[in-house]
Amino acid sequence: MSKREEYEQKTEAIIQPIVDANGFELVDVEYVKEGGTWYLRAYIDKPGGITVDDCELVSRAANDILDEQDFVEDSYVFEVSSPGLGRPLKKDKDFVRSIGEEVEIRTFRAINRQKEFYGILKDFDKDSVTIEMENEEDMKFARADIALIRLAFDF
Repeated sequence: MSKREEYEQKTEAIIQPIVDANGFELVDVEYVKEGGTWYLRAYIDKPGGITVDDCELVSRAANDILDEQDFVEDSYVFEVSSPGLGRPLKKDKDFVRSIGEEVEIRTFRAINRQKEFYGILKDFDKDSVTIEMENEEDMKFARADIALIRLAFDF
């Protein structure tokens, strides 16, 4: 297990009870470096959307525990936020909730000379994702080939 994965798992274990106690959903935890600064981010959600006050509540409760346990070796910025409109589908519960919804899939390498696909999420399992594409047959993607899958949104 990498250091990044270890930090994410330990942080998830700390945040999950706080999120559960407040009726929120823990969508994801990530430890990433951006512009020379490390960020430890937790994404939370709830029906109707998350507010700044909700993020602050979780942040304050988790921050004290993170400071006390002090398991992250590097200096970092801790953030709690909403997953936003472009919420990626990562966990099985995300896929279950999104069956029948339009999704955007980006692949690591071109398939039939394209890397972006849009369609209705029909099915998934641990190895693959199937979408129904407009005016075409269903298309099945190996999960290992998917760089990003998220709900599609129109403006």
